Amino acid sequence: MLQEYRNEPFTDFSKEENYTAFQAALDKVQSELGREYKIIIGDERIQTDRTMKSLNPSNLDQVVGVAYEANVDLAEKAMQVALSTFETWKKYSPAARARILFKTSAIMRRRKHEFSAWMVLEAGKSWAEADADTAEAIDFMEFYGREMIRISESQPLTRIPGEDNELTYIPLGVGVVIPPWNFPLAITVGMTTAAIVSGNTVILKPASPTNVIAAKFMEILEEAGCPSGVVSYLPGPGAEVGEYLVTHPKTRFISFTGSRAVGLRINELAAKTVPGQKWIKRVVAEMGGKDAIVVNNDADLDLAVDSIVKAAFSFAGQKCSACSRAIIHQDVYDQVLEGVVAKAKELKVGNTTDLGVDLGPVVDDKAYNKILEYIEIGKQEGRLMAGGGKAEGNGYYIEPTVFADVDPQARISQEEIFGPVVAFHKANDFDHALEIANNTDYGLTGAVLTRSRANLEKAREEFHVGNLYFNRKCTGALVGVHPFGGFNMSGTDSKAGGRDYLLLFTQAKMVSEAL
Repeated sequence: MLQEYRNEPFTDFSKEENYTAFQAALDKVQSELGREYKIIIGDERIQTDRTMKSLNPSNLDQVVGVAYEANVDLAEKAMQVALSTFETWKKYSPAARARILFKTSAIMRRRKHEFSAWMVLEAGKSWAEADADTAEAIDFMEFYGREMIRISESQPLTRIPGEDNELTYIPLGVGVVIPPWNFPLAITVGMTTAAIVSGNTVILKPASPTNVIAAKFMEILEEAGCPSGVVSYLPGPGAEVGEYLVTHPKTRFISFTGSRAVGLRINELAAKTVPGQKWIKRVVAEMGGKDAIVVNNDADLDLAVDSIVKAAFSFAGQKCSACSRAIIHQDVYDQVLEGVVAKAKELKVGNTTDLGVDLGPVVDDKAYNKILEYIEIGKQEGRLMAGGGKAEGNGYYIEPTVFADVDPQARISQEEIFGPVVAFHKANDFDHALEIANNTDYGLTGAVLTRSRANLEKAREEFHVGNLYFNRKCTGALVGVHPFGGFNMSGTDSKAGGRDYLLLFTQAKMVSEAL
C-alpha cells in the first residue's frame, strides 16, 4: 500500500550535519568534473565528432563535463528505437511503470545532495535553490507515479442495464521532450517521467547548458530498471536535432519548456501535417512570463518588500515565475521602492559553492549579454535605483537591478528578460494596478498583497494568470499543491504537478459491450 503523497522536505543548511553533508557532495562532484557523456539510444552509448563543453557559470575556467552531440541520422535512429520499444513498453502495467518512478525517486533521494551539487556547478544555483530543484524532481516522480495508478483504476461512468462500459487511458506513442536549463533536474524529470509513466517512449533533448545533469538523471533511470529504449538521451542543436524530431511523422507529441520564440516555432512546425503522419501532434508548452506583484496601499509593506526581492532575484531572476514587474499603489510606492532598493543593494552576488551567496551567475554568455542589453534599454526607460551592470567575478555575474517609474508599455515591462531585473510601476488605485498587471502578452504567475477581502476577490476574478498568489511571493510552486501553467503566451496551461497533467500524454478509450 502506497503512502499518501507528501512533498519532499527542503534541507535546513543551518544544521551542521546538513552543511557538512552538502559540502561533501560538492567535493565529490568536483572530483568528477570534466568527464565525457555519450549519447544514449537503446543499449548503445555513442560518440560523435561533435562535442559541447558545459562550463560552470560561476567559474568560467571550470569544465563541468563534455557531451557528445547528435545529428539528424542519430535522431532518426533514436526515433526507430523509440517506436520499437513503445510496442513493448505500452504493455507494461501502469503499476509496473509507476514502480520504476518510485525506485528512481528513492535513488535520487539517497543521492539528493549530489544531484543538487551538480546544479550548483553546472547551473549556478545556490545551495537552497538547487536543493529545492532536487526536491521538486523527487516530488514529480512520486506524484506522477501515484497519478498513473489512480487514472488506471476503474473510471466512474453512468451505468445502464444491458451493457458493460469501460473507459481507459492509453499512451500516445513516441514523444520528444525538450526541457529548459533553469530547472535542469526538476522540469527534465517531471516532463520525462510524466510521459513514460503514461506508457509512452521518449527522446530527451536536454538544454545544452545543462547536458550533464540530464545525463546524471539517465544514469539513475537505468539503475532503477527502466528498460533501454524507453528514454533516449540525445543532446544536440535545437535547430537541427530538435526541429527534425518535431517535424517527424512518427512524433506523437512534443513536451517543451523554454522561450516564447522557440515554443511558438515548435507549435507552428508541429501543426503542419507531413507525409506518413496519421494524427494531430500534441504540443504541451510552457513559454515563460512577465510576472507581476501588485501591492495595495493596505498591504503589509515589509512582506511586500521581502516578496518582491525574493521573487525578483532568487536564482538571478532566471525563473519563468520570477517577479519582473512591481506594481505599487501610489500611496505606498516610495516606501516599497525604498525597501526593495535597500535590500537589493545588500544582496551578495558570487560563486554559488559558497552557502552565503544570495544569487549566483546567469547561465551562459547568451543570457549574460541579453540581460546586459536589456539593462541598457532600462536606463533609457526608467530611473536606475540599484545595480545596473556586471558584478565582479570570473563568471556571468550581474547586479540585482531595480528600475523605478517605468511606463507599463516600456520594453522592460513587456518583454521577458529572464534575469535579475525588476521594473517598478506606480498605480493610481487597485483597479489601475490590475489593469497594468494584465497588460502583457503573458499570463503565468502573479501575486497580490492587500488586506482587503474585496480586492482579493476582485483579483481572483480579474487577474488573468494561471497561478495567482495572495499575500505571498509569485514563485515557489509545489508539486501537487500548486499545479503550474499559464495563459496566453505563457503556454498551453498544462498544469504540471496537477491531477490532469498525465491526461496530456494519454488518450481515452471507451469500450462498450452488450450483455
